[in-house]
Amino acid sequence: MHVTTVTPLAADSGPPLFQWKWVDRNADAIVQRLVEHISLTGAALGIGLVVSIGLAVVSLRYRWSYPVILGTTGALYVIPSLGAFAVLVPFFGLTFVSAMIPLATYTLLILVRNIVTGVDQVPNEVREAAVGMGYTRGRLLWQIELPLALPVVIAGLRVAAVTTIGLVTVTSMLGLGGLGYFIRGGIQTPIPNPTMIIVGVGLSVVLAVVVDLVLWLGERVLAPWSRKVRAR
Repeated sequence: MHVTTVTPLAADSGPPLFQWKWVDRNADAIVQRLVEHISLTGAALGIGLVVSIGLAVVSLRYRWSYPVILGTTGALYVIPSLGAFAVLVPFFGLTFVSAMIPLATYTLLILVRNIVTGVDQVPNEVREAAVGMGYTRGRLLWQIELPLALPVVIAGLRVAAVTTIGLVTVTSMLGLGGLGYFIRGGIQTPIPNPTMIIVGVGLSVVLAVVVDLVLWLGERVLAPWSRKVRAR
């Protein structure tokens, strides 16, 4: 993979705190790292959502398993990210897999809990009406309960997305890119580069806000009835 190099900070190129000339010279590298950050975040959320739906289905089918699944995902959630990466690197090396396993794992507690909670909040009369119309348990879940639970599921996805965007900055330690590359680079240069740090942190915050807004808009489009319920 081609990696865009970063131009060193020039001493005479502008104010010491933030230098627009540095940003202009390194625009290609900034775009590359931003795309890497989005890709890692999207992959982690996608994998986490698929696994969480599976775990939520098991939890809803076998209620005794829900505390076990919640406890296990909760225990995984509190493992420090650097510690998780350090444990996996000896097995998978400095690879995409080493980063993706912890990133996806950290989404499970949030998503499983919200999916199960959302399904539990579906009114009983809706379930009874669906069963009276001949819906099987599987059809009831996929065609009635999960769509009605969508606002709660997306709320969990929003929290998971913002959390993952923050965690992806740590993957720069594995050499997998992302905006954390600039944060690490700005600290480790012989002369600290505040511009690199501001770019890394600032774009991470902007990305988190944009993704959260997109998911919020997605909820309004996919679940318009939720606005009427909240209005009441």
